[in-house]
Amino acid sequence: MKKTLLIQIGLFVATVITTTLTGAEWMTGRSFIFGDELRLGWDDFVNGFYYTIPFLGFLTTHEFGHYFMAKYRKVKVTLPYYIPFWFGIISTFGTMGAFIRIKQEVKSRNDYFDIGIAGPLAGFVVALAATAYGFANLPDIDYIFTIHPEYKAFGANYGDFVYKDMSDLGAMRIGDSFLSGYLKDTFANPSLIPHPNEMIHYPIVVAGFLGLFFTALNLLPVGQLDGGHILFALIGEKNFNIVSPVIFCLFTCFAGIGFFTPNELTNTLAEDYLGTLMNFAFYIYFIFICVSKITENTLTNWCIALSIVFIQLLSSRLFPEFEGYSGFLAFAFLIGRLLGVYHPPVDSSEELGTTRIVLGWLAIVIFVLCFSPYPFY
Repeated sequence: MKKTLLIQIGLFVATVITTTLTGAEWMTGRSFIFGDELRLGWDDFVNGFYYTIPFLGFLTTHEFGHYFMAKYRKVKVTLPYYIPFWFGIISTFGTMGAFIRIKQEVKSRNDYFDIGIAGPLAGFVVALAATAYGFANLPDIDYIFTIHPEYKAFGANYGDFVYKDMSDLGAMRIGDSFLSGYLKDTFANPSLIPHPNEMIHYPIVVAGFLGLFFTALNLLPVGQLDGGHILFALIGEKNFNIVSPVIFCLFTCFAGIGFFTPNELTNTLAEDYLGTLMNFAFYIYFIFICVSKITENTLTNWCIALSIVFIQLLSSRLFPEFEGYSGFLAFAFLIGRLLGVYHPPVDSSEELGTTRIVLGWLAIVIFVLCFSPYPFY
């Protein structure tokens, strides 16, 4: 027990460090490893807490929402395990999240519902507050000029000049959800809103946005995600076992639209027949791996995978400008192979009650409001 606690504390401390490193690098656009004279130092590290405090505040509130509800429901769980994640050579969030481990079999539908919904609702409040506060307290334009002194010559309209050649730009943008867009329009002074390419330098806004986005991912109503627990309790096992795989397949299909297009395949096949064929075959197999646990029949799963790829290619043919978000393919793999698209059976004899039903559908609404189909681009 003591050893486990030390591990959990160590992981938390490590995650504080890695998220602070990430926050400092995003705020300044510089690195702790590269840059010689421009390399970041201690003062920059301390400033990174402007990202760490709201982001880990969200993550910790989310996990302890699960933890305290599990304790209230008398379900044995561990304290959160945080996952630090920082390389220094590529951009990361500073963490891959956190999780608690349930140490006993959960047999009650209400237990699953209460534990599942407590985390997202608690974390959502923190993410909502952080995003609103960040937009309401945007610094003036001189803040950007301290990061990019070369922009000062162009004044407040720097975006009209420095981003003309977008092909050479390596900036990461964040894509608004319904809710983050509303909060920006409501709380931010329009004259202080930076160009989208510079939003990454605003740590509280970024932390709040990430909190809203990861709340949405957790509320995706599939399998054993928090949203899966909630929807399972709302509509029952029979309906859930139909709806969940459909949502998962639609999610996977959207993610891969544009990854391969008919025109691209036609052109590259002529130039590199074998290489293109192998890449496309590998992609089809990847989709199959993602959906391979939907049924126990391998042939059926292959049919599902091929149908998804066909719809993706057809979508690209009919709507050439429309693309999905390929970053979601990794999440589809995680769900399909590790988490599963179905929910473990539970005792369904318990009534949810009006309060739980209202909260459950509220969580679905929060998912819709917080989900960004193109979170980073």
